[in-house]
Amino acid sequence: MGWSIPWFSSAPGDFNVDLGFSHPAEQGREAVAQMAGALPPIVEQNARASGTDVAGYLTESPGFSTFALDGGSVYHTYSTTWRGLEFVMSYYGILDHAPKGRDEGEAWQLWIRRHDEY
Repeated sequence: MGWSIPWFSSAPGDFNVDLGFSHPAEQGREAVAQMAGALPPIVEQNARASGTDVAGYLTESPGFSTFALDGGSVYHTYSTTWRGLEFVMSYYGILDHAPKGRDEGEAWQLWIRRHDEY
């Protein structure tokens, strides 16, 4: 995407599993079986765009964590998932002030495109 922000990943360690951001493939398959027919269309679209199936896609959940370095020690200061991540999706704040709000209806999040997909 051309970003220059110094992002870091906790993969391939256990940090994401410990926080519930990552799940074994078997849990992804179980989740798909339990939610058969109830998943919004965006899940299938995102799975295809990620090069996997829905079960594989559901092994990773969105998460955001912050850390502080103090005196040579690293402290985990904050983590959030799902709805707590809306602060990085600036379009929601704008849409929440529009007359019809998000107005997503049946096509929940299918309208979202990355800048290189317009």
